[in-house]
Amino acid sequence: MQKAQQVLGEDAGPLQEEPPPRPAWTSKAQYILAQLGFSVGLGNVWRFPYLCHQNGGGAFLLLYLLLLFLLGIPLLFLELAAGQCLRQGSVGVWRSISPRLAGIGLASCLVCVFVALYYNVIIAWSLLYLARSFQHPLPWQSCPSAGPNRTEPECALSSPTTYFWYRQTLDVTPEMGVGGGLQPALVGGLLGAWALVGASLLKGIKSSGKVLYVSTLFPYLVLFCLLVRGLLLEGAPEGVRIMFTPKVSAWGTGQAWRQAATQVFFALGLGFGSVIAYASYGARRSNCHRDAVLVAGLNALTSLLATLVVFAVLGARATRRTRHCLRRNAELVSQALAVGGLPETARPPGNLTALPAPQYSAWLRGLPPALRDALGVTDCRLEEEMNKGVEGPGLAFIVFTETLTLLPVAPLWSSLFFLTLLGLGLGTMLGTAQAVLTPLLDAFPVLRRRRALLTVLCCAGGFVLGLPFAQRSGSYLVAAFDDYVATLPLLAVAACEAVAVAWVYGAERFLAAVWEVTGHRPWRLYGPLWRFGSPGAMVALLGASLGQLALRPPTYQAWDSATATSWRRPYPPWALALTLGLMVVAVLPIPLVALHRAVGPPRDPPGPRDQRAEEPEEEGESAADPAAPAAPRAPRALPRCPDEQEGAPLEDGEELCFPIGHTA
Repeated sequence: MQKAQQVLGEDAGPLQEEPPPRPAWTSKAQYILAQLGFSVGLGNVWRFPYLCHQNGGGAFLLLYLLLLFLLGIPLLFLELAAGQCLRQGSVGVWRSISPRLAGIGLASCLVCVFVALYYNVIIAWSLLYLARSFQHPLPWQSCPSAGPNRTEPECALSSPTTYFWYRQTLDVTPEMGVGGGLQPALVGGLLGAWALVGASLLKGIKSSGKVLYVSTLFPYLVLFCLLVRGLLLEGAPEGVRIMFTPKVSAWGTGQAWRQAATQVFFALGLGFGSVIAYASYGARRSNCHRDAVLVAGLNALTSLLATLVVFAVLGARATRRTRHCLRRNAELVSQALAVGGLPETARPPGNLTALPAPQYSAWLRGLPPALRDALGVTDCRLEEEMNKGVEGPGLAFIVFTETLTLLPVAPLWSSLFFLTLLGLGLGTMLGTAQAVLTPLLDAFPVLRRRRALLTVLCCAGGFVLGLPFAQRSGSYLVAAFDDYVATLPLLAVAACEAVAVAWVYGAERFLAAVWEVTGHRPWRLYGPLWRFGSPGAMVALLGASLGQLALRPPTYQAWDSATATSWRRPYPPWALALTLGLMVVAVLPIPLVALHRAVGPPRDPPGPRDQRAEEPEEEGESAADPAAPAAPRAPRALPRCPDEQEGAPLEDGEELCFPIGHTA
C-alpha cells in the first residue's frame, strides 16, 4: 500500500475520493450473477457455436481462449475497476477521469439504447414460441393443410419449422423495402417483453438482483439437461467430434482472428457501460481483478456448454438429413436403372444408403457432370448439412425446434428451451437498461425520487421506438442493427476507454490507485496491454470491419416464399444510409464533448465529493457505504474504507484505507 502511494504522489485523481452513498447488491453472489447474467446472452447460444463451426472447430476454441486472456480480461478488469472505485455510471466515470472524456459514456448510452430497441424483439420472439409450446402436438411439428389432401406449398418446399418461423411467426416480407405493416402477435410479444423488463427494474437494483437468481441460473440447469438428452440422439457424437476437431489452417486466415476477437469483445459486454453500472453498486474493497477473471471464465465455460448442446443437436439433425438425402438419391438411381438410363460403369458399388460417406462421395465424383445433373443426385455430406440454418436466430427458432419435435414429451422440452432463451435475453436486457438508467440517475439527482416513473417512461419509450422491428420486415432491421449499428461503434468506445486509462489517466497510476482503494494488487502486465495491446487490437478490428464493409457491400438474408428458400440481398440505399447514420450518431458524442471542453470556458466537473449534499434515494435501500460520511478528521487519522462499519473491529489480514498524501 505504501508503494502504491509513492507511485500516486500527492495528487492521485478521483479514484481515491470517498464516493457518495449508493444502493448496493445484497451479496457478492448477487453481484457476480448480475455481471454474468449480462455478459451471457443469446449470442452464447447461436453466434459462438456458428463461429466455432465456421472457423475450424477446436482451432477456434483455442484462438478464442488466447484472445480472451490477452484482450477480454484486461478490458473487463478496466471497466470493473473504474465503476467500483468511482461508484458512478459510464458517463460519470469518464467525466471524473477527465471532463473531455464524458463523451465516451454518452456514446455507450446511445449504443445501449439502440441495442435495447432490437434486443427486446428477440425476447418477444421467445415469448411467442414459449406461449405456443404448451400445445400438443407442437404447432411447428407438421405442415398445415391447404385443402383436402393438400399441404401448404411453401411448407412442403421447406420444412414445418422453417414455415412456422418465416410465415406464421414473422409473416416476413420478401425484402427490407416492403414494410408490410405491424404484425399483431409481435406487437403483443414486444409489449410483454418490455413489461417483464420494467417489472424487474421498478424496485431498483436489489429487485433486479433477485430476478437474476432465476434468469441467470435457470438457463444453466436447462442447458445441462439438454446436453444429456442431446448426447443420446443418434448422430450427436459425430457433431461433438466435428466440434473438437481442430483445423489449424484456420489460424492462417484473418477472418478467424477477426471473428474470435469480435466474439470475445461482445461476449463480455465491453463498451456498453453495463459492466461499469453494475460495478458501481458493488463493494468498493472487493477484489475486482478476481471478479474479472471469474466472470470471463464462467462466460467461456457457458459458451462451451452451449456449443456442446448445439453441436450435439446439429449432429443429430445432420445425420437425419444425410440419411434422407441418401434415400432420395437411391430412389433416383433405382429409377434410372429400371429404365436403363445408367451405364454399367456408373453403377454404385452397392446399396447407396449403406455406403460410407467417403465411398459415396467418391462414386458421385466419378460420374460425368452431365449424367449427374440428369439423375439429379447430390453429394450427401454430414458437414454440409450441419452448415444449413445455423446462422443467427435460425439456429434457435428453426434448427432447435426441429430437433425438439423428435423428443418424447416435446412440449416440455420446447417450454424449457424457450424459457432458457427468455432467461438469457432478460439478463442481458436488465444490464443494458441499467447502463442507461444509472447515468441518468447520477446526472440528475431529482430523478432518484422518481425512479419508478423514470423506469416506466423509459420502457414505454422503448416499446414505441421498437415498433418498427415488429413489422413484417422487422427481422431484417434486427439483423442490420445486430451486425452493424450495435457492434462497430462499441469498438471505438472500447478503444477510447483503453486510451483514456492508459494515456490520459496513466496506466501505472490507475493500477496503483486500484491497489490502494481495493487493497488488492493487480497484475502489472495490464499496463502495457492497456497502452498498446487493447487500443491496437480495437483499431485493427475496427479497420478490418470497415474495410470489409467498403470492399464488400453488406447483404442480408431474405426469404423467398415462392421457392421457400433464403438468399442474400444487398441492402437498399436508404437502409445503408440509416445504418451508417446511426453508427456515426453513436460515436459522435466522443469528439463533440472533447471539442466542447477544449474550446469552452474551463469549469470544474462535479466530483464525488461535490455530490454528497444530494438527497439520498427514497427507496430505503442500503447504501454501498453503510456508514454515513463522518466529519472531517485530523490530517493524519486513518479512516476505514468507505464500505466498513464504523467501530467494527478489523478482521485478520484486513487493511485500512489511506487518504492520498497521508501515510501511516
